[in-house]
Amino acid sequence: MDEFWLHPRLGTATRDGRAPRHYLVALQHAVHTIDVDPRWQQWWNSSGIRGCQLGIVTEGREHLRPSADIRRVDDQLRAIFTCALPPDCSDQELMRRAVTEVRTMFEVIREAMALPDLPPSPEPAPPPAGADDLPVIEKALTSVPRELEEQGYLTLTQVQNFFG
Repeated sequence: MDEFWLHPRLGTATRDGRAPRHYLVALQHAVHTIDVDPRWQQWWNSSGIRGCQLGIVTEGREHLRPSADIRRVDDQLRAIFTCALPPDCSDQELMRRAVTEVRTMFEVIREAMALPDLPPSPEPAPPPAGADDLPVIEKALTSVPRELEEQGYLTLTQVQNFFG
């Protein structure tokens, strides 16, 4: 059995061609903090599913409609969510927002799987030094229908296919 139950995959669909690295690092650190927290490990073990592949796709600041695709694949849960980029803020506020974002994703998972209430969120701490070296999948979304282009969100099909 893997040492970790939570396996993040990070991506960005911003249309300006730049990955929002600072926020992605904060999201990855929030996921890792939850992954190693004994209360969260116990909560996940109650699901009866071996692990969770959590895909997080950041979009631009004009993100109006979050999307989620949650499905069981063999002994893993595959959950992909979209989220907006936060406004410019301090590192501490950025980390707090990332923890809140990840917790909100797990609230959706909890409801979809009829799991017990979530444990308390771990205290947000700054990411470790050198955390900027994380793999991020970047995709230019040229196939957004014209009527959705200004609305700033991915279609469910794009979310489902983002990580391949």
